[in-house]
Amino acid sequence: MQLHNLPKIIRRKAKRVGRGPGSGKGKTSGRGMKGQKARSKIKRGFEGGQLKFAKRLPFLRGHGNTSHKPKPLTIDISQLNSLRSGSKVTPEMLVEKGIIKKIPSAGIKILAKNKLEKKLILEGLRLTAGAKRQVEERGGKVE
Repeated sequence: MQLHNLPKIIRRKAKRVGRGPGSGKGKTSGRGMKGQKARSKIKRGFEGGQLKFAKRLPFLRGHGNTSHKPKPLTIDISQLNSLRSGSKVTPEMLVEKGIIKKIPSAGIKILAKNKLEKKLILEGLRLTAGAKRQVEERGGKVE
């Protein structure tokens, strides 16, 4: 690119309003008569008399400390059927086998949506009551 090849940039001067009736934008300066939009300033965050968003926030659902707690990663119990029978299942082992990508800070919880078909020893995992029952029915343990 060279100087003589640059595109022409045309900048128009801003219309100067409020400079007399001959300018075409005199008197009310193109704002019309009265009303909110004719005023020079509207306070930032003003919503026409409605309670401002910033003031409304504490009343909204989910406000408070409970909404920010991390939730555990959930796994269905049927995903453990790919493991060897009688093996000890830990969060580290689940990462090795590729069932989960990484161990979350909130932990891992096992749900009982489907059936478990193998005897397993679970360690360092949270279980629902149904999942715990299935593990114990197959002769496994929960530690």
